[in-house]
Amino acid sequence: MSQLATFAEEEHYSIISLDDGKANALGFAMCEAINTSLDAAETAGKVTVIAGRPGKFSAGFDLKVMGQGGDDMVRLLHTGADLSRRLLQFPYPVVLAVSGHALAMGALLTLSADYRIGIKGPFKIGLNEVAIGMTLPYFGLELARARLQPPHFETAVGLARLYDADGAVDAGFLDEAVAPDDLLARATELAQQLATLDMKAHRGSKARVREPLLAALSTAFEREQLAP
Repeated sequence: MSQLATFAEEEHYSIISLDDGKANALGFAMCEAINTSLDAAETAGKVTVIAGRPGKFSAGFDLKVMGQGGDDMVRLLHTGADLSRRLLQFPYPVVLAVSGHALAMGALLTLSADYRIGIKGPFKIGLNEVAIGMTLPYFGLELARARLQPPHFETAVGLARLYDADGAVDAGFLDEAVAPDDLLARATELAQQLATLDMKAHRGSKARVREPLLAALSTAFEREQLAP
C-alpha cells in the first residue's frame, strides 16, 4: 500500500495515516492512496480514524495541478469531490485526527467526516480559496452550507476567514480541540466508544441525515460542469 497513506487495523478500529513528508497536498497520488486505504477500512468493517502528519492535516489540493488549469485541474476537482462524498457515505463512523493545518480541500475533508478532533496551537483551519485566487467549487459551497454554523458561513466562504482549533469548533469545522500530545489517544478512545454502535443502524441513520446534503451535492456536481 502507498506510503502516502498507510492503513493499520486494530481490534476495535482501523487507522489511516496520511504523510507525504510535506503538507499532505491532495494530488492524484494522495487521493488514490486514501481511497485504497478506505477500501481496506471498508473491508475491515470498523470505525475508521484518519490522521495527518504532525502539524499538517492537509493543505488542500495540489496547487501545481490546480494552477495549470485545463483537464487535469477539472479531474482533480472531481476526484476531491468524490472523496468527500465517499466519506459522507462511508458505512462506518469516520473520525478525523486533524493534526494541524487544514486548508481549502483539507478543510472540506473536515466537513465530510462524522467527528473531527483538532489540536490547540498555531494552526489554521478554513476555506482560504478566495485568498489564493480560487472560487470555492459548488460542492464545497454545499458542504460549508450544511456543516458550518450559520453565522460563520459567509465569512468562512467569502472572506477566507481562518480559525484556530477552538474557533474551528465554534464555526463547525471541528467537534473538539485537544492538546497535540492527546490527539491520537483521544481519537482512538472515541473510535473504541463508537465501535459499540450498531453499524447497520448507524448506516441507515447517517443516510437519512445526509440525504438532503447528498442531493445538493449531486446538483452541485452538475453545476460544476457548466461553470465558466
